[in-house]
Amino acid sequence: MKRALSVSNVLNAKFNVLGFEGEWLDAIGKPELTGSWLIYGDIKNGKTSFAMQLAKYLTNFGRVAYNSVEEGLSQSIKEAYERVDMSEVEGRLILLDKENLSDIHKRLAKRKSPQFIFIDTVQFWELNFQEYKKLKSAFPNKLFIYISHTDGRKPDGSTALRIWRDANVAIRIEGFKAFPIGRYGGGSSYVINEQLANEYWGSN
Repeated sequence: MKRALSVSNVLNAKFNVLGFEGEWLDAIGKPELTGSWLIYGDIKNGKTSFAMQLAKYLTNFGRVAYNSVEEGLSQSIKEAYERVDMSEVEGRLILLDKENLSDIHKRLAKRKSPQFIFIDTVQFWELNFQEYKKLKSAFPNKLFIYISHTDGRKPDGSTALRIWRDANVAIRIEGFKAFPIGRYGGGSSYVINEQLANEYWGSN
């Protein structure tokens, strides 16, 4: 049995909080470097573009690994890198080419391994919820960001649905806008691509 915590124990506790600013602060708040997030949305609505923008921003706080499970190293991933000028964060972000769960465990157990890990996508990684919980528990000081396809307006499949319910932050993508809901405040929508968002939602 774990010991009970006093009021002062709770109030004096320290956490690794990321100092988000600007539009990222408005959208997500100041999140902890722990747990999991879920990005989900229909195809061709801006999921990958948003994930790349977020991955680039997170390099301000640590090293990032982007596991391209669905596409691997591909022309579309290259173009996504180009859209956000990922060359600016050379040395702080790596692309993993369809790396499996076992190899992810081995990679993250190494010294100076990435603090942020993107999994694109849940469906192609064939992850079950118990494996998800085990990975999260094994690396409590890292942040896992999962990307999911949808079935209607919800994540597709039982694992993605359970991650959605467990995640510290869930971000729905529609019409080149991101709509975050999380435990850290924020909540403002984030525009992924202004021109395409205006075409979808209307300029007003």
